[in-house]
Amino acid sequence: MKTLFQKIIDREIPADIEHEDDLCIVIRDIQPQAPVHLLVIPKKPIPRLAESADEDETVLGHLMLITRNMARKLELTEGFRVVINNGLHGCESVPHLHVHILGERQLQWPPG
Repeated sequence: MKTLFQKIIDREIPADIEHEDDLCIVIRDIQPQAPVHLLVIPKKPIPRLAESADEDETVLGHLMLITRNMARKLELTEGFRVVINNGLHGCESVPHLHVHILGERQLQWPPG
């Protein structure tokens, strides 16, 4: 069964797409937790970071570079937060690895 993100990648569900390339798609979160809240999603369906394989190194590195590029594009010069939720205690809501980019407001530490 396809995840929500696979359906977005396959254009079965609409999304506000900020970037797309051969390895990933970047969309705006539908329940933003900051003025800027993007999701960087690999097209390869990796359930979660803990289940990634050594051969996913290129995809994982690409996600970080796209995260950097999106922060630059959106001029998040005051900073931003990068979050990857993993598993039940990590508040994972979709079993498809994705990177959250949160910015344009002061974030608290420690996170909830």
